[in-house]
Amino acid sequence: MPVPSDQSEFTVPGVGLYEYLYGSLTPDDEDRIAVVDLAEGTETTYATLRSHVDAAAGWLSRFGVRSGDVIALQCPNSEAFIVAAHAVWRLGAVLTPVALHASAEQVAHQIRDSRATLLLTFAGFGDGGEEAVELSGLGRDRLIHLDTSRGLKQMYAERSNPPAVSFDPHTHLAALPYSSGATGLPKGVQLTHSNLVANIAQIETSGVVTRDDVVFGILPFFHIYGLTVLANAAVRLRAKLVAVPRFHLESFLSAHEEQGVTLTFIAPPVAVALAKHPAVVDHDLSTLRAVVSGAAPLDDGLARAVESRLGIRVYQGYGLTEAGPVTHLNTDDNLSRGSIGRPVPGTEHKLVDPGTLDEIPVPVEGLSADGELWVRGPQVMVGYLGSDEATAVVLPGDGWLRTGDLARQDAAGHVYIVDRLTEIIRHQGQQVAPAELEALLLALPDVADAAVVGVSGEDAEEIPEAFVVRQRPLTGDDRSDEEVAAAIMDAVNTRVEPYKTLRAVEFIAEVPRSATGKTLRRKLRES
Repeated sequence: MPVPSDQSEFTVPGVGLYEYLYGSLTPDDEDRIAVVDLAEGTETTYATLRSHVDAAAGWLSRFGVRSGDVIALQCPNSEAFIVAAHAVWRLGAVLTPVALHASAEQVAHQIRDSRATLLLTFAGFGDGGEEAVELSGLGRDRLIHLDTSRGLKQMYAERSNPPAVSFDPHTHLAALPYSSGATGLPKGVQLTHSNLVANIAQIETSGVVTRDDVVFGILPFFHIYGLTVLANAAVRLRAKLVAVPRFHLESFLSAHEEQGVTLTFIAPPVAVALAKHPAVVDHDLSTLRAVVSGAAPLDDGLARAVESRLGIRVYQGYGLTEAGPVTHLNTDDNLSRGSIGRPVPGTEHKLVDPGTLDEIPVPVEGLSADGELWVRGPQVMVGYLGSDEATAVVLPGDGWLRTGDLARQDAAGHVYIVDRLTEIIRHQGQQVAPAELEALLLALPDVADAAVVGVSGEDAEEIPEAFVVRQRPLTGDDRSDEEVAAAIMDAVNTRVEPYKTLRAVEFIAEVPRSATGKTLRRKLRES
């Protein structure tokens, strides 16, 4: 039987995103600080933010943007991103957020594939915007630089009123983020207003974010994780959002101290730094009450190391672009921090054998067999844009979404992510999860960061190899890299079954990761 949320009574608000975000704004809310833009050095109240969104929507309407149009947005974390995104939704248009690191060719592909009619970006990015619109066939007249005098400043100055719009939030698309999901090349994920409103409401119900929080916004807004939990949920809950364009540990720590940050959404690599980096002790993080980790599995040992060092609570969430993204959130103080918990309100899950597609039952005691995690809820996407075949793979029917993640669950239905199905190392007929070995590596004092991949051995079998960032040696530690590598292998291999043992350790300067903290194992294999 599927496992439901602990809070099964849940109704999706029947409104669009703009109405859900700003419709309940009270006079008391209006004077609260909504966004602190560290790059611009500005603070914006909720009243001003709403005024900016309306002015931008009015200007875009006069420019010709209509309900249902797709608008591409390539913009760093900033007030400008929030204003542009919310203005698009105010008009009933569809937002397709573009990764900051995308090449002009990649941006052009997303514009063409999504059928975007306009690109909103920053002139500070250089000529990439001009090249992208020309490659896409849009032309330069369909490019707006938000950071110039003819961008948002002009929109605010003109203060045009946006038109009234009407649409069915259950069917009307709100966002087209691009994700490779479990089926290869990036595809447009069709998310409706109701999908995203539902997910914001689910986050709200969890109680993790409160109106008294100062939320640090380092997760990229162009990714669904940052878009939903920061640019949307923090605004809906009237928290103060500190928008930061990029991550550097020193500025991250300094900003927490200076801004009195109380809650931060992170990915596991940031947890590694908080647990191990010596710079952390040089900063006063006493206002920080909790961090929420997502985007990749977080080990219980690492989470508790952060809790012990900082005196805070570490929560673990889980989701994917195709679900808006949040489906699970572990807020149980008595549960392993390595669990993603049970589903969020209105959501349910089941584990399915990926070979037979038979459901794996909840165990009476202990942990279940490993299976692919399937989820069902109001936040699950409509499907992939223009790809019925890929949609049929991940949406097999009856509302279920295949996540592509291997997981196990306990007798209470709490889920533990094992790893991506595509990342599992198969050795001697057994399955080896890189995340399990990475957790053991990160617990070692000689390891600052680590990733494990499967590489081809002499007999064509996959074998686990570790790529390790060595912790800065202590004074008097004159061991060679070879000696440290041998000590690391011994420490890990004595704690795992023989088929899981590491066969090699290679030291690297940095583990390659995506903007959201996912390990780019392909780059390690190619190296």
